[in-house]
Amino acid sequence: MLQQKSIVIIGGTTGIGLSAAKAFTQHGATVVLVGRNSDNCLQAKKLFGDAASIYVGDASNPETAITAIEICIKDFGGFHGLYHIAGGSGRKFGDGPLHELTLEGWNKTFELNLTSLMLSNQAAVNKFRELKQSGTILNMGSVLGYSPSPKYFVTHAYAAAKSAVIGFTKSIAAYYASDNIRINLLAPALVETPMSERASKDQTIINFIKTKQPLDGGRNGKPEDLDGAAIYFMSDASKFTTGQTLYIDGGWEISEGQY
Repeated sequence: MLQQKSIVIIGGTTGIGLSAAKAFTQHGATVVLVGRNSDNCLQAKKLFGDAASIYVGDASNPETAITAIEICIKDFGGFHGLYHIAGGSGRKFGDGPLHELTLEGWNKTFELNLTSLMLSNQAAVNKFRELKQSGTILNMGSVLGYSPSPKYFVTHAYAAAKSAVIGFTKSIAAYYASDNIRINLLAPALVETPMSERASKDQTIINFIKTKQPLDGGRNGKPEDLDGAAIYFMSDASKFTTGQTLYIDGGWEISEGQY
């Protein structure tokens, strides 16, 4: 489905991004993977060989996505899609319930989850328009942006940032539709990634997730659970789809969950 597609994945060397990169290359794409950790980047290069170029960079740096896109064009002859996954928890900076939330926690959480995404989307849109070509952007949201969990997942800055991602994605999708640039969003529930390690090792939360995400026996999501949707949005199969949020949440939104 992705033959002759060259795709930049911001946050592509671990978790959801790494799984997507494997799926994309299996479907014929070439990829540029951006990650902050040089060791992870080195491992990714060994894994993908010539099917991928690797760039060590911080997604919140305005030059990172711009550089990754230029690498994509230089190494693979084109740029067709951006998948922005990079983000993170602001807990260690002071994110939490509003009465405990610090200004640093608020600002850092927005930088990680919204500012970085804005920068990559801006770089992609600018390049698509410069090249006078269509293209696709896929952003990463969260169930917490629209369906709170007040007992176990109390990070109000994170929820606000992920909610803002929904509005941002719809707004720019509307504006750039006439340029044939498609912009969509995936919103997963709890997925086993380095970021979710705290929750994934807490037996009380695991028991909660069994009823909050009841699909497939009740479990945490796995990075590969998102791959099929990502392939769809990166491919020409989605050429008439934009401004959409796809909830890949194991039933989270429609399930009460038992404490």
